[in-house]
Amino acid sequence: MKKIDHIGIVVKSIDKALKLYNNMLGLELTGEEILEDRGLKVAFIKVGDTRIELLEPLHENSEVSGFLEKKGEGMHHIAYEVDDVKSMIEKAKELELKPLSDEPKDGAHNTKVVFLHPKTTNGVLVELVEHK
Repeated sequence: MKKIDHIGIVVKSIDKALKLYNNMLGLELTGEEILEDRGLKVAFIKVGDTRIELLEPLHENSEVSGFLEKKGEGMHHIAYEVDDVKSMIEKAKELELKPLSDEPKDGAHNTKVVFLHPKTTNGVLVELVEHK
């Protein structure tokens, strides 16, 4: 692990959330992106050496729609930067931690990602991120 890459926060509206992060706190919005295959609009906000990732569902079947419906807006995951996400999937399995997929998925900003099930990671959804 290199560092905390970002903290993911699910929101109903990125535009409304930016009132806090950008307008009030003066944090820098570093980019927005649509991830069609995952049903997400994401925005990244720089906070020191890490980032906050705002996740807005594009439709009711997005990756975060169920979370938003059950738990409401709030912290969704913590992401750690790693050198090789594929090898980390294998290491997680060896340690009886459950990856949510056997192969990395495409993430925002040209990354490869995998999530680890919170039932095996002390109740926290963990994302492993490899920057290309």
